[in-house]
Amino acid sequence: MAPEPSVFVHPRALCESDDVGARTRIWAFAHVMQGARIGADCNVGDHAFVEGGAVIGDRVTIKNCVLIWDLVTVEDDVFLGPNVVFTNDRVPRSGALKRPRDTWLPTLVRRGATLGANATIVCGVTIGAAAFVGAGSVVTRDVPAHALVVGNPARRIGWVCACGERLGADLVCGCGRRHRLVSADAGLAAVP
Repeated sequence: MAPEPSVFVHPRALCESDDVGARTRIWAFAHVMQGARIGADCNVGDHAFVEGGAVIGDRVTIKNCVLIWDLVTVEDDVFLGPNVVFTNDRVPRSGALKRPRDTWLPTLVRRGATLGANATIVCGVTIGAAAFVGAGSVVTRDVPAHALVVGNPARRIGWVCACGERLGADLVCGCGRRHRLVSADAGLAAVP
């Protein structure tokens, strides 16, 4: 079964999945495997790879050369910068030593998060809503909502608004949004 008619698949892309949402664009040399789910209004850049078993929400930007493996779930409105790499096996082996799928660890990227170019996301973590992972960072543990993390291993150096701007000590953004600290582990929440 082919994707719905409003889906654009570049002639040099390979889309084996029939579970691709309306108005999604898949560009040259990208490969979306059978069993992958991609939501509506997504943009899948050149040379991106989405393995069967990966789940992508709506309005997700997947820039060039991003690798998304089985057991990775990306919620709505997430930005994945160029060359972002996910993993799904903490102890990868090949041949007779290859570990079965039921030992792999799922990864979750919550709504509105941004992962900068060349970030590596080690399996088994959750990246919180509206979090911002700096370019080149290696994420080895959970990232709280609205946290700004950088480095290898990634460490929190501040907080960001849903709009992406870094927040000051008062947790008020120039865009008008106000936030409150729920906890260091849970991160920030918007103040109504």
